[in-house]
Amino acid sequence: MVPASDGRSLVFIDIDGVLIPLRARPADTGRQGSDSGGDGPDCYDNPLLDRLEPDDGRRLLALPGEVVWASTWMAEANEVVAPRLDLPALSVVDWIDGDEEPPRGVHWKTESLARWAADCPFVWLDDEITDADRRWVAAHHPQPALLHRVDPHVGLTDIDLTTVRQWLDHRDEAA
Repeated sequence: MVPASDGRSLVFIDIDGVLIPLRARPADTGRQGSDSGGDGPDCYDNPLLDRLEPDDGRRLLALPGEVVWASTWMAEANEVVAPRLDLPALSVVDWIDGDEEPPRGVHWKTESLARWAADCPFVWLDDEITDADRRWVAAHHPQPALLHRVDPHVGLTDIDLTTVRQWLDHRDEAA
């Protein structure tokens, strides 16, 4: 799929460390387990999927931007993760298959995301973002971008989403 052409900002979202934190979340009696049976995505044999917060889907869709998978899960993000978060099928970033190593300290995803976003502003939620990525994007991407590091131990929080929403709202006001 290609980036949105309607001028909305893109919201790139990683899965491991962002939607699936490294630490188990506090027990929640309302959380869906992986015992639904059948041949659907819940049969995917990954016990860490129970760390997904079902409400994250609604919270991501409430952001004023197009949510796009930016994960090594690739198409499996839509097959396995999206149904657990009640998300529709989302666009998936195709990673650049380059032979060149990124500059020192720059994440291997950075150039692909900037290229995929083309002339769109974007947010990138990932647990491996560094200042080197921010500098690279500022120097190579023609539109504003918010590269927001999520604490991989706790995953996506209300504070993370508030930061993203404020940035996106500010972008909309400036446009």
